[in-house]
Amino acid sequence: MPNIKQQKKRVRTAAEERLENLRYRSTIKTLAKRLSTAAEEGDAASVAAEHRSYVQWVDRAVTRGALHRNAAARKKSQAARLVSGLDGAVAPVAAPEPAAPAKKPRASRAAKA
Repeated sequence: MPNIKQQKKRVRTAAEERLENLRYRSTIKTLAKRLSTAAEEGDAASVAAEHRSYVQWVDRAVTRGALHRNAAARKKSQAARLVSGLDGAVAPVAAPEPAAPAKKPRASRAAKA
Protein backbone atom coordinates (compact mmCIF):
# COMPACT_ATOMS: atom_id res chain seq x y z
CA MET A 1 0.00 0.00 0.00
CA PRO A 2 1.48 3.38 -0.94
CA ASN A 3 2.24 5.86 1.80
CA ILE A 4 2.82 8.85 -0.51
CA LYS A 5 -0.18 11.12 -1.03
CA GLN A 6 0.12 11.25 -4.84
CA GLN A 7 0.45 7.49 -5.12
CA LYS A 8 -2.65 6.99 -2.94
CA LYS A 9 -4.54 9.25 -5.32
CA ARG A 10 -3.13 7.35 -8.31
CA VAL A 11 -4.37 4.02 -6.89
CA ARG A 12 -7.81 5.54 -6.31
CA THR A 13 -8.10 7.02 -9.81
CA ALA A 14 -6.85 3.79 -11.40
CA ALA A 15 -9.59 1.86 -9.59
CA GLU A 16 -12.22 4.34 -10.80
CA GLU A 17 -10.95 4.11 -14.38
CA ARG A 18 -10.96 0.32 -14.20
CA LEU A 19 -14.63 0.36 -13.17
CA GLU A 20 -15.48 2.80 -15.96
CA ASN A 21 -13.77 0.56 -18.53
CA LEU A 22 -15.67 -2.42 -17.13
CA ARG A 23 -18.96 -0.53 -17.60
CA TYR A 24 -18.15 0.14 -21.24
CA ARG A 25 -17.16 -3.46 -21.96
CA SER A 26 -20.21 -4.82 -20.17
CA THR A 27 -22.56 -2.48 -22.04
CA ILE A 28 -21.00 -3.48 -25.36
CA LYS A 29 -21.56 -7.16 -24.58
CA THR A 30 -25.18 -6.47 -23.64
CA LEU A 31 -25.78 -4.51 -26.83
CA ALA A 32 -24.20 -7.30 -28.89
CA LYS A 33 -26.64 -9.78 -27.37
CA ARG A 34 -29.55 -7.43 -28.08
CA LEU A 35 -28.40 -7.05 -31.68
CA SER A 36 -28.18 -10.81 -32.20
CA THR A 37 -31.66 -11.40 -30.75
CA ALA A 38 -33.08 -8.60 -32.91
CA ALA A 39 -31.43 -10.19 -35.95
CA GLU A 40 -32.96 -13.56 -35.09
CA GLU A 41 -36.40 -11.97 -34.84
CA GLY A 42 -35.85 -10.31 -38.21
CA ASP A 43 -37.44 -6.92 -37.50
CA ALA A 44 -35.52 -4.55 -39.78
CA ALA A 45 -36.27 -1.38 -37.82
CA SER A 46 -35.14 -2.80 -34.48
CA VAL A 47 -32.03 -4.35 -36.04
CA ALA A 48 -31.05 -1.00 -37.55
CA ALA A 49 -31.59 0.80 -34.25
CA GLU A 50 -29.67 -1.79 -32.23
CA HIS A 51 -26.81 -1.80 -34.76
CA ARG A 52 -26.54 1.99 -34.68
CA SER A 53 -26.50 2.00 -30.88
CA TYR A 54 -23.91 -0.80 -30.78
CA VAL A 55 -21.55 0.97 -33.18
CA GLN A 56 -21.85 4.23 -31.23
CA TRP A 57 -20.97 2.53 -27.94
CA VAL A 58 -18.02 0.71 -29.48
CA ASP A 59 -16.66 3.95 -30.94
CA ARG A 60 -17.15 5.74 -27.63
CA ALA A 61 -15.28 2.97 -25.79
CA VAL A 62 -12.34 3.33 -28.19
CA THR A 63 -12.29 7.08 -27.67
CA ARG A 64 -12.24 6.61 -23.90
CA GLY A 65 -9.51 3.98 -24.14
CA ALA A 66 -11.66 1.19 -22.71
CA LEU A 67 -11.32 -0.89 -25.88
CA HIS A 68 -8.49 -1.31 -28.37
CA ARG A 69 -9.21 0.07 -31.81
CA ASN A 70 -8.49 -3.25 -33.55
CA ALA A 71 -10.84 -5.08 -31.17
CA ALA A 72 -13.48 -2.44 -31.91
CA ALA A 73 -13.01 -2.86 -35.65
CA ARG A 74 -13.40 -6.62 -35.27
CA LYS A 75 -16.59 -6.23 -33.20
CA LYS A 76 -18.08 -3.76 -35.67
CA SER A 77 -17.20 -6.05 -38.58
CA GLN A 78 -18.87 -9.01 -36.89
CA ALA A 79 -21.97 -6.92 -36.22
CA ALA A 80 -22.07 -5.72 -39.84
CA ARG A 81 -21.84 -9.33 -41.05
CA LEU A 82 -24.68 -10.28 -38.73
CA VAL A 83 -26.81 -7.42 -40.02
CA SER A 84 -26.00 -8.06 -43.68
CA GLY A 85 -26.92 -11.71 -43.19
CA LEU A 86 -30.56 -10.65 -43.23
CA ASP A 87 -30.57 -10.80 -47.07
CA GLY A 88 -30.07 -7.08 -47.38
CA ALA A 89 -33.15 -6.25 -45.29
CA VAL A 90 -31.15 -3.67 -43.33
CA ALA A 91 -28.37 -1.52 -44.71
CA PRO A 92 -25.36 -1.48 -42.35
CA VAL A 93 -24.20 1.82 -40.91
CA ALA A 94 -21.47 3.04 -43.23
CA ALA A 95 -19.05 5.91 -42.83
CA PRO A 96 -19.43 8.68 -45.38
CA GLU A 97 -16.89 8.59 -48.18
CA PRO A 98 -14.36 11.41 -48.20
CA ALA A 99 -14.86 14.01 -50.91
CA ALA A 100 -12.40 13.85 -53.80
CA PRO A 101 -10.06 16.82 -53.95
CA ALA A 102 -10.85 19.27 -56.73
CA LYS A 103 -8.34 19.33 -59.58
CA LYS A 104 -6.60 22.58 -60.25
CA PRO A 105 -6.84 23.69 -63.91
CA ARG A 106 -3.51 23.78 -65.70
CA ALA A 107 -2.39 26.94 -67.43
CA SER A 108 -1.94 26.62 -71.18
CA ARG A 109 1.44 27.28 -72.81
CA ALA A 110 0.04 30.20 -74.79
CA ALA A 111 -0.99 31.98 -71.59
CA LYS A 112 2.52 31.64 -70.16
CA ALA A 113 4.26 33.30 -73.13
